[in-house]
Amino acid sequence: MQLPDLMQDPRALAAVRAALAEDIGCGDATTQALVSPAAQARGAILTRELCCVAGVGVAAAVLREVDAAIRCTTVVPDGGTAPAGAVILRLQGPAAGILTAERTALNFMQRMCGIATRTAQFVQAVAGTSTMILDTRKTTPCLRLFEKYSVLCGGGVNHRFGLDDRILIKDNHRRLWLEGDPDRLDLAVAAARARFPGLEVEVEVESLAELQSALRGRPEWVLLDNMPCELMRTCVEMARGIAKTEASGGITLERAREVAATGVDAISVGGLTHSAPAVDLTLEWEAL
Repeated sequence: MQLPDLMQDPRALAAVRAALAEDIGCGDATTQALVSPAAQARGAILTRELCCVAGVGVAAAVLREVDAAIRCTTVVPDGGTAPAGAVILRLQGPAAGILTAERTALNFMQRMCGIATRTAQFVQAVAGTSTMILDTRKTTPCLRLFEKYSVLCGGGVNHRFGLDDRILIKDNHRRLWLEGDPDRLDLAVAAARARFPGLEVEVEVESLAELQSALRGRPEWVLLDNMPCELMRTCVEMARGIAKTEASGGITLERAREVAATGVDAISVGGLTHSAPAVDLTLEWEAL
């Protein structure tokens, strides 16, 4: 998969600048007190554990934003695999700028590599099937752009980026739907499609009866929520040729392959972004 150039998005640069402002405040007091502005240094960002890499361009953007004289050389690109001890990014330039940018650059990369690594584990778990691994909107506020990009680095696929790019009718929407019968999911699909004809429609279902009702409206997707695999398999067969199927609801890495074997088109995993552990990265000096 061709990865987008994340730092071409103005929202990414704005987030980098906000993160630096948060960390630096009025200035890097320690570096200003101890390090000469003329000092030059060479360093490398390394991983202390096996990981799928994400955020190299973001780290480089952080460094350059602090001091445009810092030069960065990618060793392992986004989407690549780095073993423990491997150098991911080399950098050289004003030592003061590197020190000031270090923590923010690592914070972005550690989080992003963690998400990419977790995603890659799920992708590997369903390898050989036709099932995609999807992310969700369960992201860190204001960091969604970086977190969903990291899912792409791990081989996953982005689901909705926000509330405006797909209709997803869930049980809470149906309960508050004052204009119709909450059990007539086909009518809910029709109402949503009439209001936003350019958007795909997905409907959450929890039973065969709900699926049958939804399929009468011919949505593009049905979300099979918290179903046992046997029921899921039946639903996949019913939906075949009418709507694509997405499995969701606490699906663990250990259960992913069993779920994929039901024939679902996709598995969505909130834990890719809300619970992935950060990868242990470090910046170490190298001899000039």
